[in-house]
Amino acid sequence: MENKRVTNTAKCILNLWNIGLFAVVWFAFYNSYTFDTFRLKGGLITVVIFIFIYTSLCRLYRAYRIASSEIGETVFSQILSFGIADLILYAECCLVYNCYVNIVPGFLAVLLQGFGTALIVTLTKQYFIRHISPKRTILVYGQRVEPQEVIQFKERLLSKYSHLFSIEELVCEMDESSEFKAISYEYEAVILYELSSHIRGKYIARLVGARKSFYISPTVEDIMLQGCEPKHLLDTPLVKYNYRYNNRRNYLLKRILDVLLSVFILVILSPILLLIALLIKLEDGGPVFFKQKRCTKDARVFEILKFRSMVVDAEKDGVTPCRNGDSRITRVGAFIRRIRLDEVPQFINVVKGDMSIVGPRPERVEHVSQYIQEIPDFAYRMRVLGGLTGYAQIYGKYNTSAYDKLRLDLLYIENQSLVLDLKLVLLTIKTIFTPESTEGFEKEKSERINLRAKDSISSGKKRLKSEGIQ
Repeated sequence: MENKRVTNTAKCILNLWNIGLFAVVWFAFYNSYTFDTFRLKGGLITVVIFIFIYTSLCRLYRAYRIASSEIGETVFSQILSFGIADLILYAECCLVYNCYVNIVPGFLAVLLQGFGTALIVTLTKQYFIRHISPKRTILVYGQRVEPQEVIQFKERLLSKYSHLFSIEELVCEMDESSEFKAISYEYEAVILYELSSHIRGKYIARLVGARKSFYISPTVEDIMLQGCEPKHLLDTPLVKYNYRYNNRRNYLLKRILDVLLSVFILVILSPILLLIALLIKLEDGGPVFFKQKRCTKDARVFEILKFRSMVVDAEKDGVTPCRNGDSRITRVGAFIRRIRLDEVPQFINVVKGDMSIVGPRPERVEHVSQYIQEIPDFAYRMRVLGGLTGYAQIYGKYNTSAYDKLRLDLLYIENQSLVLDLKLVLLTIKTIFTPESTEGFEKEKSERINLRAKDSISSGKKRLKSEGIQ
């Protein structure tokens, strides 16, 4: 309760500060350029529009989650939210006035909004750290999970959310005392990590009965059930699985939007793309584009296009994922990878029909062979066209495990809609500027993936062929 009270107070202060500053600058300067008559009403409507855009983006970018996010992430999310809203309404002013209007007052407003936001978020976070203790938590893990994996999961969770959780005990589901410990008053929260399906139900029933706060890592089947809808055929409850990704009307509309947006972006960015191509060529004289075989819908193989960001013979020693501080990355490559410009040529793949703008990231053929061997359900990712951006790119990282990528992408597949696509495109704007999302594999993990990929290529191709995948 204390957490929510502090968060809600900070949210109100943020809204008053950022909305108030916009309103002051708009009425003091821009309103007179936009409305010749009904200036007061027009200005008030503009402020309402700003409130709608700003608060909607705050919810989308999770800009109000001060307690559960780092200070820098929250501040950046806020800047994106009010920055985009400010820019949209500045553009409206210029269009209505039919001439460029001085941007300086708006820019000063953004600076003040940013400064105030940073101060409010920092003070709120410091209050949390000093006065609100993290929840005492027990982590119950499945018997098939390696202890090292559990420890790594705990470390990853606490590296970002140590102010929310204090994981005081790790216990296996087979431990006779684990169920009693999970519902005891000693712990305020419970995390059920990769529990066996036949045991998990018992834990959930006990935790719900005890009104305990708990978190679950879902199975593939759990996520697929999101694609079901209730069917009241009898007095026995039934749910029917809907193949939403096979909806032809939605697919046609999505395809039209993909092509229009891709052509627009390629035309708008063409001067920058030509400059990048020239810089790549001048640096080492190698080819401008890097082509790589990937798997898309129904495991169809195509060649994905990227601006080359590594040396020409980067994979002479085999399939080796990029790792932190990789010496194969060129100087131009390091820059374009940092701001994702190396991915822009893939809009050509979208126009050709190999990819969509939003969808599961298409994996390399060698990795698909390997992943399907280890996780047969991984083939579910190829129910839809691969995408430039997707659920796993937004909520995961470059080095997210194959199983976690599968679960993240299934969340998209089972809930996909044009509204969700728009949400993910807007979230991609934030992800582009988040270094963590491009974090490479550690050297040891990269080498292990390389060896496993080599071992699985021949057997994986046989498996794919047997399933009708060429």
